[in-house]
Amino acid sequence: MLTVLFGVAGLLALAAAVLPKLVADRPFSTPLVMLIAGIGLGLLPLPAPYGDGWADPAAHLTGVESFAQLGILVSLAGAGLSVDRPFGVRRWASAWRLLGITMPAMIAVVALLGWWWLALTPAVAMLLGSVLAPTDPVLAGDVGVPSPDVGAHLARHNEIRSTLTIEAGLNDGLTMPFVLLALALAGQPPEPDAGWILVDLVLPVGIGVLVGLGAGKLLGWAMFGTASSRFRLADYADGLVLLALAFLPYAVAELVHGNGFVAVFVAAVAVRAEERSHEYHEVLHAFGRQLERLFVALALLGLGVALGDGLLHGFSPVELLVAGVVVLVVRPVLGWLALLGSPAGRHASGAIAFFGVRGIGTIFYLAYALDRFPVPGQDVLWRVGALTIALSVLVHGILAGPTIRRIEAAGGHLPTIGDPGGLTGPRNG
Repeated sequence: MLTVLFGVAGLLALAAAVLPKLVADRPFSTPLVMLIAGIGLGLLPLPAPYGDGWADPAAHLTGVESFAQLGILVSLAGAGLSVDRPFGVRRWASAWRLLGITMPAMIAVVALLGWWWLALTPAVAMLLGSVLAPTDPVLAGDVGVPSPDVGAHLARHNEIRSTLTIEAGLNDGLTMPFVLLALALAGQPPEPDAGWILVDLVLPVGIGVLVGLGAGKLLGWAMFGTASSRFRLADYADGLVLLALAFLPYAVAELVHGNGFVAVFVAAVAVRAEERSHEYHEVLHAFGRQLERLFVALALLGLGVALGDGLLHGFSPVELLVAGVVVLVVRPVLGWLALLGSPAGRHASGAIAFFGVRGIGTIFYLAYALDRFPVPGQDVLWRVGALTIALSVLVHGILAGPTIRRIEAAGGHLPTIGDPGGLTGPRNG
């Protein structure tokens, strides 16, 4: 069995390296290829100990949670390093609208659908809305800022890519309070009250921001600021430092009751701000991108195997309807409404609203929540979550590249009002 696992790992590593080049400029993506391959593998009559639901994530909650958590941490560090747009209330205005308006509204609407169409209890329905809330910095590679060394037309000036990267970097952490609130309402002690909400839900976000700023400043100094070349990390050009950026802020934040995901993204943004144009950012990002490819290959292949091997047992068409409404209606409509009057403009607003890719964050929060407090209807949560991710990978994987390139070619990615991104772009739409 161990030999087989080594062989599969080798094939996955090879696929993670080769597939991005094979599917470049084609109307499908590496995640979509891996998902389809996984479904095909799951449908095969595999011999024991495989088959008969062996890949069901509900049977491996701790492992699934740890794997997804690792992938998120690496992707958050890479996403933060890619943010070239300086921090600011107006400069990040579109992202603030998505985080402050679209995300809570989407949780509420999906919770209503879960209660009404799926007959979930209100608390479990809220949990469904919460786990479907985060967008994915790993799977959104075609719509986010590609890397730290790209030109301003793909980074600072690009309203679509900057906004989606910032949103994906922050909403993985901002989802946590909603998940914890849903678990509390479902019956996990303590009972929610004002003091608990402040201390356990709100305060950790603030602590995460502070830890991220401190860790980012310290790591930025170690990379670029120290006078000694022996200790200046940028002089080593070693991508492994990305793991320090991903793990240290998270660990410190969690130890002091902070939000670790928020801390990692803030730390990476702070490191980028310390020395915005240094080539070492690309070294770190390239290393992280290689790890992300492997995580994507494993996660989507595993999800596909689970879908083909029995995860959909008990499936009801209304579950697919909910997944379709989430991807094709709820996020696009709520995102578009939140961006009305924003710097994004008409064309960019439509793209930003539509390309809210669902992915590993959903897998993590499902495993995280159900490992701590099993709730009734958890099989429904897994089916709807898996179907939503699969549909998002299918739709966004086919449409993302061609759509974004067309909008960028027409200039529709530029902000419409003076200088929200630090530079002024022409008006459009």
